Amino acid sequence: MGFALLILGLVLFLGVHVLTTRRDLRASLVARLGEGGYKAVYSVVAIIGIALAAKGFSVYRATEWVDIWYPPKAMRHLTLALMLPAVILVVASYIRGRIFVKLKHPMLAGVKLWALAHLLANGDLGSIILFGSVLAWAVYDRISLKHRTDSGAPPIPVGGIGNDLIAVAVGVVAYLALAFAFHPLVIGVPVVGV
Repeated sequence: MGFALLILGLVLFLGVHVLTTRRDLRASLVARLGEGGYKAVYSVVAIIGIALAAKGFSVYRATEWVDIWYPPKAMRHLTLALMLPAVILVVASYIRGRIFVKLKHPMLAGVKLWALAHLLANGDLGSIILFGSVLAWAVYDRISLKHRTDSGAPPIPVGGIGNDLIAVAVGVVAYLALAFAFHPLVIGVPVVGV
């Protein structure tokens, strides 16, 4: 049950994200549904996908756990260290400065780093499926951007180094909130002091 929900959720969530890379198909759906209708359907499918994947992963962790390999404890520390730049990169995709200009797609870089970091620290089948799928999608999406005429990014103004400093500060705060509050309370896995 858990695996099925996890996989269905990933198919829905990553599927709509892959759909955006197929620009002709996306354009035909926008023409048929209108921009607002397309965004509404996209959002609903993505939210349902996240909810199903989260529920599936939760059920899997409680009842269907399958170990594939046993990561050394040092990998948890490495993951904790890698998550700081991952979060900063995601923030830098919205508070745009030199980081955004240099990387072009810091969101995808942050997602890839997040997924890779979690693959290093988790050797169970569900985690490999979850984080491996997200990593594969992020790699695919970055490659697809090289073949597209548009940037795929929302039109947010780009500033200078001041925006980078703000992105780093917000990223550090978000990282601390994720590590000390979100991960232990929502995910149920403490990441600090373990």
